[in-house]
Amino acid sequence: MTFVPTLKTWLLVVPALALLGVVGYRAGGRALPPSDHAEVAVTDVPAAGTGTPFRAQDLARQLIEMERPNAVPSGLPLDIRADIEGDTDLFAYAQRLRQQAAEGNAEARWMVSRVYDYCALYAMDPGGYQLDNNLLSSMGMNGTAPIVQARERVARRCGGFVAADGLGRRLILTQRLQAAQAGNLAAEAALMADGQPLQPTSDYRRDLVERVLDSRDPEAFMALSPAMGQRAAGDAALQGLVAGDPFSELAWRLAACELGMACGPDSVLMNNFCANGGICSQDSGQDFSGFVYDAAVSRQGAGKMKTLVEELIKRRNRR
Repeated sequence: MTFVPTLKTWLLVVPALALLGVVGYRAGGRALPPSDHAEVAVTDVPAAGTGTPFRAQDLARQLIEMERPNAVPSGLPLDIRADIEGDTDLFAYAQRLRQQAAEGNAEARWMVSRVYDYCALYAMDPGGYQLDNNLLSSMGMNGTAPIVQARERVARRCGGFVAADGLGRRLILTQRLQAAQAGNLAAEAALMADGQPLQPTSDYRRDLVERVLDSRDPEAFMALSPAMGQRAAGDAALQGLVAGDPFSELAWRLAACELGMACGPDSVLMNNFCANGGICSQDSGQDFSGFVYDAAVSRQGAGKMKTLVEELIKRRNRR
């Protein structure tokens, strides 16, 4: 699974999205170049006079550090998921997560993958990312303003990452595989959504969905959602479950919000849809649920959507 938007078939994307390719949008619709290593360490910049070679990526990181805003550092509270929201310094957050992941904390490794996913497009080329923002801003179009605002928030929070960190698909999947193998359900669900399930059998797919439903874990619901949309159509293993059409994917996402996932107007979810997909609400105060019912679901379909969400959330309460 990736939190980069996958729902362009059901939302009207603002015209500015088409301009991103023209102004040098570094993603280009492609995954970042894979890293040559399963884990890319983020090292400190060598101090002057140590005799350590001063590499280009070290210089890039030092220059970024000099201009980073005063972001809130991560103290990694007991709920380590909380710090991915707000104004946390995600570079520092990832460093602390990696330390815990190295000690066997599967939840920390899952959250590392989420930070990498969120920051990947910025990390590919921080300087180019800012140039694109400047050009989009200079266009003075109403449709570009929300995108620029969302992209600037990504840049503020992800400052410190550079291209040499290799925050690409390969690294993200490696982190999720390790987290899933260590028992993290959200990571396991994300692998299925990415087309890389731990096991290829239909029995496994059914069992995983049932375990996610039983868990009531909002991260797992959100992670699994792309696998439950149109891609699940005709899959006998998922018969009788909320699966198989665009409404299904949205229902899983909305259920995640109902279960406690951060889905407000300033959430990573909303920020990521806008910054990385150009799918932006024109109402800055609108949360994900309001956005879906406003822009993605007709009045005739709203009742069906609410029924599906209720089925996902309440079915387990009646078991």
